[in-house]
Amino acid sequence: MHAPALSSPGATDLGRRRMLQAASAVAVGAAAGGLPSTRAWAAGSDKPEKEEVRIGFIPLTDCASVVMASVLGFDKKYGVKIVPTKEASWAGVRDKLVNGELDMAHVLYGLVYGVHLGVSGPKKDMAVLMTLNNNGQAITLSKKLADKGAVDGASLAKLMGTDKREYTFAQTFPTGTHAMWLYYWLASVGINPMKDAKVITVPPPQMVANMRVGNMDGYCVGEPWGHRAIMDGIGITAVTTQDIWKDHPEKVLGTTGEFAKKYPNTCRAVMMAVLEAGQWIDASLSNKMKMAEVVADKAYVNTGVDAINQRILGRYQNGLGKTWDDPNHMKFFNDGAVNFPYLSDGMWFLTQHKRWGLLKDHPDYLGVAKQINQVELYKQAAAGLKVSVPKDPMRSSKFIDGVVWDGKDPAKYADSFKVRA
Repeated sequence: MHAPALSSPGATDLGRRRMLQAASAVAVGAAAGGLPSTRAWAAGSDKPEKEEVRIGFIPLTDCASVVMASVLGFDKKYGVKIVPTKEASWAGVRDKLVNGELDMAHVLYGLVYGVHLGVSGPKKDMAVLMTLNNNGQAITLSKKLADKGAVDGASLAKLMGTDKREYTFAQTFPTGTHAMWLYYWLASVGINPMKDAKVITVPPPQMVANMRVGNMDGYCVGEPWGHRAIMDGIGITAVTTQDIWKDHPEKVLGTTGEFAKKYPNTCRAVMMAVLEAGQWIDASLSNKMKMAEVVADKAYVNTGVDAINQRILGRYQNGLGKTWDDPNHMKFFNDGAVNFPYLSDGMWFLTQHKRWGLLKDHPDYLGVAKQINQVELYKQAAAGLKVSVPKDPMRSSKFIDGVVWDGKDPAKYADSFKVRA
């Protein structure tokens, strides 16, 4: 399923918007940080080897930097044409990446790692080029559960302990980010997702419809499908993922190891275009609102703008009357802090895959992360845009349960959890 051409019926509004935005893009880009407006390669040496790049995406708010890089024409500056292609499920994205139908994808961090190790489908060497966003996912509980008092982790655990039945929770891909946030959160309140509940896989755009007909008690997914459940009166936000892990990595720009090796200049050009788009989105409230208008279109997320534009600004409500401004809302750039492919971030997903029995043995945590995360390639792209990079490819993070992850002893960390498979 591809985004319609601008001449297709129903795409005229988007076409008008795109033209308006393209016209203002150069001025906005300059305002966002004086980025170079000339093509990035010198004397042909860095010329992209492949000039048209098909990038798969799932209808989620966090596809925005890939979409805006194309819509605002940042890709052209770097000598590539990004063709965003809309996909139906993460399994579909995985298959098309592996078989080469897609060159790259807006994809779940843990999916890339799962494919590399052969635990979530066919085994193939994979690459993470950059992180696309931090934060901005949520765990939704059904209105029926909320009416019985389950509105957060502790009250859910209490209800499940007294009102015995099979509880069903949905995530979006077995090794993906949403599965790991869901499992970590449930386990933090003593619920073992492998033993105390039934966990199913549902593609993001189908979450709300499935909850509406009672197929699950809760789900973890990216926006706008958390806020959408509140708007539709069928669910409440029990926790945001930034409350589980502040500034957590979420989607990445993923490709195969083979593609990254064969087309390094193409990868750099795309990364620079997407970095610039992320910088543009984060630069102002008005840019965020414009982005929400574009990605809400049926060519992309296919929902009302109002489902996207509140949480992208950090304006949250939980569906029970509570509202708050969240400083840790979804970010696409944050002065470059978002985009660096930290080795410790990738390693964390491996620790959780081991914790939940997806990996039978401890892998070479650091070795695998170094293979997948293209730190040097990213540094080159960032240098081209004068975007600062951290000195250390490891970072330290504190989770909702008070446990600190710093990547120093991943096997010990993976084995330290009381609640596990």
